[in-house]
Amino acid sequence: MIESENMATDAEFIVHRACRSLTSSAPSCSVNPAQPQPPPPPRGVGCRQYLPIETVVNCLGTANDAAVVSDVVKFVPRIRSGSYAEMGSRSSMEDEHIRVDDLSAHLSSECCTPSAFYAVFDGHGGPEAAAYIKRNAMKLFFEDTVLPGTSVIDDNFLKELESYHREAFLLADRALEADRSVRSTCGTTALTALILGRHLLVANVGDCRAVLCRKGVAIDMSQDHRPSFSPERSRVEELGGLIIDGYINGWLAVTRALGDFYLKPLLIADPDVQKVILTEDDEFLIIGCDGIWDVMSSQSAVCLVRQGLRRHSDPHQCARELVMEALRLETTDNLTVIVICLSSPDQSESCPSQRRRLRCFSLSEEARNRLKSFIEGN
Repeated sequence: MIESENMATDAEFIVHRACRSLTSSAPSCSVNPAQPQPPPPPRGVGCRQYLPIETVVNCLGTANDAAVVSDVVKFVPRIRSGSYAEMGSRSSMEDEHIRVDDLSAHLSSECCTPSAFYAVFDGHGGPEAAAYIKRNAMKLFFEDTVLPGTSVIDDNFLKELESYHREAFLLADRALEADRSVRSTCGTTALTALILGRHLLVANVGDCRAVLCRKGVAIDMSQDHRPSFSPERSRVEELGGLIIDGYINGWLAVTRALGDFYLKPLLIADPDVQKVILTEDDEFLIIGCDGIWDVMSSQSAVCLVRQGLRRHSDPHQCARELVMEALRLETTDNLTVIVICLSSPDQSESCPSQRRRLRCFSLSEEARNRLKSFIEGN
């Protein structure tokens, strides 16, 4: 019995130490002086201070909340990526992609760590538009951008970066129009993903898709711009366009793209932009052209990649497996996939140990009753 009493007292003391560390920022952990004071500590406890069980329980939520905030602040993505492309059943390959794991080195500039840039361009009406955008992407997206030298990025910079990215898409559209080597009936969808420190920014026109895996759950980071999407259909129809069998004026199956000037102004190049702060729960990002998503859901793709990473931890192999699965499901389009891992291979092993450390603050109903009975002297 003495051993169990000491264990209960030690558990209470551990929780109390955690609560004390939070007192300055968490008033809910303070002791109410109006409450009856607990009995003196048992013999042998010495000068250890302890709290009523109600205060202990209140502190549990605060400790867990503080741990979550701390994890977000401390987390730094450890990036590695792989890609795979396949012509599929088409007679030609019109996809292009960009994969830069170290943007700072690529641009020869000081930048926060990590910094990375990825893009997928799904051409149509010929390969010229997608090839042109890939060839000029770094100039179009980063020529006038001053990237931060620290991972601490404020909201004002993020707003400016989003605005600049939007303008870069419109600039790319105008550049295509001015380039005489690109036909007016040629165009490309475009999706870019920029990682700066813990910040992820995804911009998209068309039906390429970016999907974030967060603890095994698929989170779409882009919107497919197709006539089946009600807001896009309404916009096209309000401008006098027709949707015929899922195609704008019977010609194109996307409502936003770069190029395709014969369909302006029904077709626009203004991107949707999504931003998120990455945490240790974010495992990887998938970027793929519509040849993948025509036959596979976002969640199915996440499950396939997650299983692959657990087997061989190779993002290139995961990208290839996604393409092979889409071919097995009889996709009829070109295929391009980029898989970007956001944590080191052993990150999945380190997370459980952190959670186990927090479990010392979580008491079962039986343990709480025993601790309460001990404190009240019953």
